[in-house]
Amino acid sequence: MTERTPWTRRHFLQRGTAFASLATTAPLFIQQASRAMSLPTHSLLTSLAGVPQDHVLVVVQLGGGNDGLNTVVPYGSAEYYKKRPRIAIAAPGGGNDAALTIPGADGLGLHPAFSGMRELMDDGVGCIVQGIGYPNPNRSHFSSMDIWHTADTNGRDNGWIGRYFDNSCGGTPIPTAGISLGNAAPLAMQGDQSMPVSFETPDLYRWMGEDLGDDIGRTYRTMPLRSAAGEDDNLAFLKRTTMDAQLSSDQVRKAAAMSPLVQWPGGDLATQLRMVAAMIRSNMPTRVYYVTLGGFDTHANQQGSHQRLLRQVGDSLLAFNKELKAQDNDGRVLTMVFSEFGRRVGENGSGGTDHGTAAPMYLVGPMVKPGVLGTHPSLSRLDNGDLQHTADFRQVYAAVLKNWMGADPDVILRKHWNPAPVLR
Repeated sequence: MTERTPWTRRHFLQRGTAFASLATTAPLFIQQASRAMSLPTHSLLTSLAGVPQDHVLVVVQLGGGNDGLNTVVPYGSAEYYKKRPRIAIAAPGGGNDAALTIPGADGLGLHPAFSGMRELMDDGVGCIVQGIGYPNPNRSHFSSMDIWHTADTNGRDNGWIGRYFDNSCGGTPIPTAGISLGNAAPLAMQGDQSMPVSFETPDLYRWMGEDLGDDIGRTYRTMPLRSAAGEDDNLAFLKRTTMDAQLSSDQVRKAAAMSPLVQWPGGDLATQLRMVAAMIRSNMPTRVYYVTLGGFDTHANQQGSHQRLLRQVGDSLLAFNKELKAQDNDGRVLTMVFSEFGRRVGENGSGGTDHGTAAPMYLVGPMVKPGVLGTHPSLSRLDNGDLQHTADFRQVYAAVLKNWMGADPDVILRKHWNPAPVLR
């Protein structure tokens, strides 16, 4: 069955009697989402059979092309050290800068700064999916990112998450169903009908006209939102849209005011994930959150910058999982981490690596199959110096859509992909 609404039972319960009657004062998205669910007007507690009402997906984009070979280190391969004489990570036991062992993964380790991911794996909630890529890989940042965002190797479609919302909202865009933290909405979240809420800070997600004076603010707050009989459709739409915006803005800023339950590290990614955790804790109806960390285009002097980036990613993911666990929300949230491509197998003359192809993806949550999954690409059978992918990224998308989000991946991804066996 195609999922028709991302609104959760928890969301409607939270609002109690305020939305119990679908009067003309109800926001447009509440009215139409309820009709799409075929709910009786006296009850908003009915849910569609088989739809995971409370499941949340958090997407973490590592912009620039993360070096998968120095993140998940193939220390058992002589070719790795031959092709990276200066920047290779030492095998376990080689000192403080040596790779961290991964139980059950002979010859593979983790970058020592990626210890947060190792702890998640030890806790049984972290997995690495090896060798992810796509045919005829593109080494342009923009083109490859478009391919990942659209799930189309031509990069000419709308976003795969946007298509999920288009197919799950009964034709009615729902405010805050998708939220992106940043200064622009990612293509992945943009559908034909659905656009995500996007903001850099919660304080900026509000009507800025209030800053112009008390009179303007007072007028906005007291605007009559009830649609009168016979009122022009455009005016009625404007009023309802205003109320939608007021509600979602208030939710976001109220969530941001809450203090976290655990200690968080510094850094931009931690700041974004801490905000996501707060919104999840506030029981917002959001089904997908999207965050981004850049800086992974390590053409020169890679060792220091890559170490700092991986420390930030691992520590942020670990704190995020601890925060969700403290909220008793960890079972609701699947986190997926990707980058637009990996790096070349051989290091370059500047102590860095150039644009490559296949690389690992990372999944976090108690619903994942923990450990190292899939097949590591061969370092001796290369395609013009690049790794050959052993699994397609759309297989991971298919698994997330079908087994976590309760959607039909064939419809959303435009063709059939065998879901990767990454979830329990």
